[in-house]
Amino acid sequence: MQITGQCHCGAITFKATVDPKKVLVCHCADCQQISGAPFRAVLPTPVEDVTISGTAKHYVKVADSGNRRAQAFCAECGTQLYATEAEAPKMLNLRLGCVNERAQLAPHKQMWGESAMPWLGQLPALPVHAKGLASPLMSPGATSSAD
Repeated sequence: MQITGQCHCGAITFKATVDPKKVLVCHCADCQQISGAPFRAVLPTPVEDVTISGTAKHYVKVADSGNRRAQAFCAECGTQLYATEAEAPKMLNLRLGCVNERAQLAPHKQMWGESAMPWLGQLPALPVHAKGLASPLMSPGATSSAD
């Protein structure tokens, strides 16, 4: 599948050929903290299948295991773009949030489930507004692809 994406301000753009069956959700504490969210959705893609325009800034995170991962983000707007090996990158874990076709890329597996927020399963039962809190409620079970 061909995808495109960009950071929020548009300073960095990318195109890639991806395998949609590789999308996964990570619930580890590092992904939660770095993303500022309860989990992170990623799409592992070989580096040779991705073309990037613009220059990302990198932060190298050292895991408890000693594994070093470069976290790439836009220095202008802070959008997280991907993570990769700190030395000799082979795979880019593209961040699904900056992929334009993200609504078509459902996760196929999850990892670090022991760190998952216990309230995630309660989300379908909560009221959902179509847009901001002042907008109408959507029908139960309805979803929207609106950003």
